[in-house]
Formats: sequence, C-alpha cells, structure tokens
Amino acid sequence: MSTRRRVLGWLGAVGGLVVLPAAGFAGYLWADSGRSNVGTLTFRNRLRIPPILPPSLAADGVRRFQLTLAPGRTELLPGTTTSTWGANGPILGPTLRASRGDRVSVDVRNHLPEMTSLHWHGMHLPARMDGGPHQPIEPRATWRPSWTIEQRAATLWYHPHLHHSTAAHVYRGVAGLFIVDDDTAVRLPKEYGVDDVPLIVQDRKIADDGTLDESDLTFGGLTITGLLGDKILVNGTYDPYVEVVTERVRLRLLNGCNARILYVGFTDDREFTLVATDAGLLSSPQPLRRLLLSPGERAEIVVEFRAGESVILRSFPAPLRANPLYGRLAGGSDTHDLIKMTAAEALRPSPPVPAELIPAAPAPTVTRPAPFRLEMGDFLLNGATMDPARIDRVTRTGSVEAWEVVNGQSIPHNIHVHGASFHVLDVDGEPPAAESRGEKDTVYVPPGSVVRLAVRFLQHSDVRTPYMFHCHVLAHEDAGMMGQFLTVSPQDEPSVPVTLDGGHAHHGG
Repeated sequence: MSTRRRVLGWLGAVGGLVVLPAAGFAGYLWADSGRSNVGTLTFRNRLRIPPILPPSLAADGVRRFQLTLAPGRTELLPGTTTSTWGANGPILGPTLRASRGDRVSVDVRNHLPEMTSLHWHGMHLPARMDGGPHQPIEPRATWRPSWTIEQRAATLWYHPHLHHSTAAHVYRGVAGLFIVDDDTAVRLPKEYGVDDVPLIVQDRKIADDGTLDESDLTFGGLTITGLLGDKILVNGTYDPYVEVVTERVRLRLLNGCNARILYVGFTDDREFTLVATDAGLLSSPQPLRRLLLSPGERAEIVVEFRAGESVILRSFPAPLRANPLYGRLAGGSDTHDLIKMTAAEALRPSPPVPAELIPAAPAPTVTRPAPFRLEMGDFLLNGATMDPARIDRVTRTGSVEAWEVVNGQSIPHNIHVHGASFHVLDVDGEPPAAESRGEKDTVYVPPGSVVRLAVRFLQHSDVRTPYMFHCHVLAHEDAGMMGQFLTVSPQDEPSVPVTLDGGHAHHGG
C-alpha cells in the first residue's frame, strides 16, 4: 500500500472511531498541524525584486533569453545559509518580459546535479516547447525552446516540471515570472519594482542551522497535501518589507507554494481592487478584502495607501470547504504574515483604477457537445495515475470543450491545464468567486464539489507531443495525479497514434 493511501487510511480510522485512542490520535494531529508566524517577524529585510532579464536581439528579430539553472547558497534565516537552486542566481530566477507578437527563444542550461525541465506555466505555445515531463534537460545540457507570443497581457511563471521531481525542484528554488505585455491602454501602475511589484509567495521548512527540510515533500509524514512550511518567503526573502512611494501600488501575486492555499488580505481589513487573474485583465475591477489563491494561481491587485502608514499583507485561514480535520491538515487553519508595506511620508500621485479595464468578453461557446468528466480520486484522475504512454484526451485545435472537474474527496485539490485557457462556468451550479472569473489556467476545486470549465484550446497541432492537465498541489502531481492530451487539427486527426512511446494504453476520444 502506498504511503498516501496509508495516510488516508489512518485519517479514515480517526474519523470513523470514537474510542479514546483514536480521539487521542486526532487530538495529536490537530495540535501538531496548526501553523502561524504572527508576532514572530520583525520585517527587517528589504524585499528582493527579481531583476528583469534583458534579451539579446538576433538578426532574424528573435528575442533570445539566457537562463542557467544551478545550485547556490542563500541567506534565508539570519546568520545561516541554505543550499538552494535558482536560475541565474542562487534562488528563484529573473523576470522574463516580452510583448504580444514577439518571437522569443530561451537557452535553458542545466547546471544542476539532476535532470530537470522548465515549464512556461500559462503560456500559449506548441506542446514541444511547453517544458513539461516530455522535454527533460539532462545535466550539462541546454534546451532551446522558441515560440511567438500569441496571447494578451498576463502574469505567467516558469518552474520545473519533471515527473516525480516537480515538488523537490520547485521547493529548492527554481521559479520565476514571465510577464506578457500588449498594447492595451489601461491606466494601471506599471513601473516594475516601484509601483508594479511582483510577490512570489512560497513556504519552507528551514532548520535552525539553515538546512532546507524536504521530509514532507511527498508523503513521508501524516500529510494529505505534501509539504506545508512554517517559514514564508516572498521573492526568496524571509521576513520582508517593501517601501511604498506612490498612492496606489499594483501587486502581481503568485502562489508559488508546493501545497499551501493562500487567503490574502490586509491586517487592517482594507479594501483592494482585483484587476487581473491568471491569463490577464478582468473586464471590470472587483473590490475585495480577501483573495483565495491555490498553488500556481496568479492575481493582480491594486492597493491604495496614505502617506506614512504601514500595513501587513497576511494569509488568513482559508475557506477550503473541507471537513475540520482534513482542512486543518491542509493548512486551512493557518495564519501567516507575508510582508509589511510601509508608505513614505510623501507619495507620488497615481490615477484611480478605471471603471472598465477591457471590453467584456463572455465565456467562449462550447463547440464539442459531450463534456469531458474528470474525476479526482485517491490521488488519481479518472481512476488512473499518470502514464506517459497513455493518451487521456484528444482535442481539436481552436475548439472549446466543457470540462466537469469533480472532487469527490475530502481533500483540497486544484486543476491546471497546459496549452489552453479556460473560463470557470460555475462551482456546484453557482457563479465563481471574483478570483475565479476571467480567463484562467489554474483553479481551486473544493472538496465535494464540481467545477465546470469552458476550455479553449490552441491552434498548435501535434500528434506526438502531449500537453498535461494535473492537480497543482505538487505532491499530488508527482504521485501521479496527472493526465495528458493531444491537440490536433482536422487534417492531422487520422494520424493520432493509439499509444505514445511504445506504450500499450489506448486514447480516450
């Protein structure tokens, strides 16, 4: 029996028995699982801002970026250093930036001691350039994907995606932003690192000597999600602060955690404005006081400040919709201060957020009548774990499908789809929350719920190289909670193989 099934078995026994030992064990789990850093931080470290990586411009007009993945050491806790991985530095990576219509290429050099990959999360690009498990990079090798930016402005990110190793490689520090720009004339804060500030939020378990604790990255302990750390890093900075110099600040939030679901708001309960989700701007801004972000999700918010004030951005206990014990074990009772924001004594003026950001665009019309039902089981999708030889779905280029994502478990999950964007139609028949509106690629799927999506597929046809769909709780993904699909044109559809790479499984239509 796998470790993850033993964990569920133990939890089931605790839930089903009323005898004293079980109650005592449940009490132990309850006491051991709560985490908070409130009151422990001094906010002494200036927030690191990932530098923007300038590309070289080739003679053919291609913008070429250079990324080197390598190990390093980083001072996270005061007085100690931690062994970390990064891109072009000891932890995390630079921000890549390009505009719609640009042709880009990235030289990804793997100087890590292990094989890895680099996935462009949320990017619309051919499957063979996606950087998933099918594009591994051997140590000392270089991978050179290239593509044309074919999507609207959005905050995307990159991270490793090697099957069975994604959780460890992201946790050690390989991740960064890829910002796409377009010619949309919206008056929002846009000076990178000044009034347009990236916040990559991640959690870690770090020993007093600086050692990075990887013991719960998979299912080594009593965990249902993989690792939940008690130390919060923002842009790789522990105990951070940032100075505010303008009346309004745009925060590009990324939940880069392995498993932790964030419920973001300010300690003074101030209102902020949601202006964008995963794949770009909303049609109209949404006033909020709390924002739920599951692993892999992004959001852009605009916050207003008064001169001389300070406030803390915090992750509050998240409404996971799980039963109390499972919710607590998944971090649903945790409270963590993320960063202190301190406004200068004099602030430069900022324009108000426009009442309309982009023209309203309804969810796309479904072109394939029969919905694709995706059932989340015991760390399975539709009763199976990931098989690189099995084609789980064949989709048509440019089509729109209805996907029904069913979480019949008590465990929180989410879903990320490569090579596509989607609109959330409803959650259990109700309209989605503000953070789940607009165009997205990752969304939270609460326990016991059905989330319906309208998934729009790209125009890139490939009968051999699949895209992935999976839970973005990384321990779940590495345990096999992942499937793959081909996107093909009508002309290529007769050439779709029954199996991939010599396997023996069949594809689902």
